[in-house]
Amino acid sequence: MVWLLPVIVIGGLFYPQIGYLVLGMILFFSVLSFFRGRFWCWYLCPRGAFLELIIPYFSLNRPLPKMFHKQWFRWTAFVVLIGYLISMIVRAGGNPLLIGAAFISMCILTTIIGVIIGVSTKCRGWCVICPMGLMQETISKTRNS
Repeated sequence: MVWLLPVIVIGGLFYPQIGYLVLGMILFFSVLSFFRGRFWCWYLCPRGAFLELIIPYFSLNRPLPKMFHKQWFRWTAFVVLIGYLISMIVRAGGNPLLIGAAFISMCILTTIIGVIIGVSTKCRGWCVICPMGLMQETISKTRNS
């Protein structure tokens, strides 16, 4: 699935409609997580595959900051990133291209953050605070409750 990241990030710059693929994946894998937990993260995530295949060559391989594992930090990152996405969607004013572009922008932003974290710590350090992973984990826990 690593090929999907450049398709979304680069292709989305020219065809913002690709952003709806991101939305579709969020919705589909959120539902799947009810049955399979973080299946997306461990087996299908294009960003995770990219970080695992490319970033080890550049990573300092340092331990992650302890706060990355704290629930308050993970939820803060979730709220900030989802809040930013929602604000971009609202500013799109109903324009379908701008809404697609909002999802592309979020994908680009989180990929940049993932690369920075991966180079400065562990290659898949982003995965610890990824909003999609946190959402899947939370949905999965509701099934087991």
